[in-house]
Amino acid sequence: MSTTATLAAAASTTSTGEAVQFWVLGVVALLGALGTVLMKRAVHSALSLAGTMIVLAVFYLAQGAYFLGIVQIVVYTGAIMMLFLFVVMLVGITAADSLKETIKGQRWLAAGCGLGFGILLCAGIGNASLGAFTGLGQANAGGNVQGLAGLIFTKYVWAFEITGALLITAAVGAMVLTHRERTEERRTQRELAVRRVREGTQVSPLPAPGVYARHNAVDIPGLLPDGSTSELSVNATLRGRGQIRDVSGEALTGVAELETRARNWLERVTTEAEEDAQ
Repeated sequence: MSTTATLAAAASTTSTGEAVQFWVLGVVALLGALGTVLMKRAVHSALSLAGTMIVLAVFYLAQGAYFLGIVQIVVYTGAIMMLFLFVVMLVGITAADSLKETIKGQRWLAAGCGLGFGILLCAGIGNASLGAFTGLGQANAGGNVQGLAGLIFTKYVWAFEITGALLITAAVGAMVLTHRERTEERRTQRELAVRRVREGTQVSPLPAPGVYARHNAVDIPGLLPDGSTSELSVNATLRGRGQIRDVSGEALTGVAELETRARNWLERVTTEAEEDAQ
């Protein structure tokens, strides 16, 4: 009995390393949770939530729950959280959109749900604190994966099914929100060509970047035969950002040097031919 009591006491005692890890990572997780709620941009909130999930995975791994830690990273952080992030990016939610209340009373409903979740969380922590300490050895007696599967598909099967339905609903909602119905028929290539001819704007294809130049990068404008740059050869976005590299002067200098060397070579060849003739 003394050996059993000693093992139970050792299992329930927190070491110094565990305490330091908890307080450091706990602060990071708390800051991430606060950032999820307080950030003005939805993308920043999603990234803060992803950071909190990664910290939770570290907690699981530190406590010996390796399966939960890997699932937390691969499934929740790597798949579900990234799905939420991609949905936010596809829908295009901005800080201005988050201030608009599209559903009346949604803020009060969210506050009520948050309060209810807080009560359930406090009740769960209190129940775990007041109950007897089980330990990983007894919890994983039949195997960690087998124990989790038994709980998920028996005691918590409804919560598991509801969570799956919620994720499917989120994916379908993202597809519905990003879908745009076409209000007119798609124009054919012939119709587009006829419109360009009638408007008189650039009937031929746009010149490629780097034409008549030493470089063919997309941020270098093409050179026309007279040495000037072609503005149409560079994307308008790069022009607006000022990310265009002008190498026309360098190219023209190189051409001038090449002409000078060719002229000197021709003069030398002519002189040698005249000397041979004499």
